Formats: sequence, structure tokens, C-alpha cells
Amino acid sequence: MRRAPVLAALALLAASPAAAQSLAASALRGHDSRAPIDVDADRIEVLEAASEAIFSGNVKVRQGSLAIDAARIRVAYDRPKGGDPVIRRLDADGDVRLRSPSEEARARFAIYDVENRILTLIGGVELARGKERLSGNRLTINLETGRSTLDGRASDGGAPGRVTGRFAVPSKTGRP
Repeated sequence: MRRAPVLAALALLAASPAAAQSLAASALRGHDSRAPIDVDADRIEVLEAASEAIFSGNVKVRQGSLAIDAARIRVAYDRPKGGDPVIRRLDADGDVRLRSPSEEARARFAIYDVENRILTLIGGVELARGKERLSGNRLTINLETGRSTLDGRASDGGAPGRVTGRFAVPSKTGRP
């Protein structure tokens, strides 16, 4: 069974057990990365010899409850003999937004390695779930294992940055 990919690693940082439980209940838990991928855009350019398609203009990608929106998405695929294209990877750029029923993330770029079930958001990453907020430079989500990592370091090896976060602290009921 897949575990909560986006915020499970952050549960250890929460201030209380109640907060940790709320963080661990990610909507991407059990995400079916083998579900069909739907793409909608203003324009498509197919580069058959390179096994690529470039979607541009208000691009919307949906796979189950996972949504990725961007200005442009390059899709790399394989085409088995006599079969339909099989998507291997999506590269998104331009105001990238990733959404699930309870999380939302923004970044400059995103890579969805469909074969290895890895989502990577790069550049000015902002992650929100309820009142919790995190920011950094690179967010990696393994959809199979549920492991998530948020780094502050610039992806080009430049000056180190910081990961920042704001976590909600639940009020204790029944106590004065």
C-alpha cells in the first residue's frame, strides 16, 4: 500500500500527535500512477520521430485525483508496434500547479517520471495543505514509497537556500 507522498515526511516535524495525524492523511495516498492520463491544451505539436508531443497554452493534465496545470508540457512516450502511445515522462514549465483534493503546490518546473512514479517540482516551490505552508527550491515525491523531500538548495548548485514552513497547532479541547 502506498503511503502519503507529499507530507508524510513532515509529520515528524509537527508540534503535536494530533497535528502529525492530520499531516499524514495525504490525498495522494494510494495514487494510481497507472491510471490513464488525460491532457487538454490550446495546441499540440507531435514530433513522431522523437516520440514526443508538446502541449502548449493553458495545459491541463489529469490522472485520477492528481492535476497538473502549466503553460507548456512536453510528453515523452513509447509506441509499441500496433499499440497506443504509452507515456513515460511529462516535463512541465511555466506557472506549474500540482493539485490533489487536499494539497496544492506551485513551482517554475515539474517533472513527472511516470515509469518510476516520481514527481519533482523545481524552482520557487510552495506547498500548501490546509493551514500548513512549506517553501523551498526542489520537492521530490516518490508515489510508490510515499517518501517526500523538500530541499532549499538551488537546483543549479548555486547558493544554498532554506526550507521554510508554517504549521497549524490544534487547540486542546477540554482544557482551560
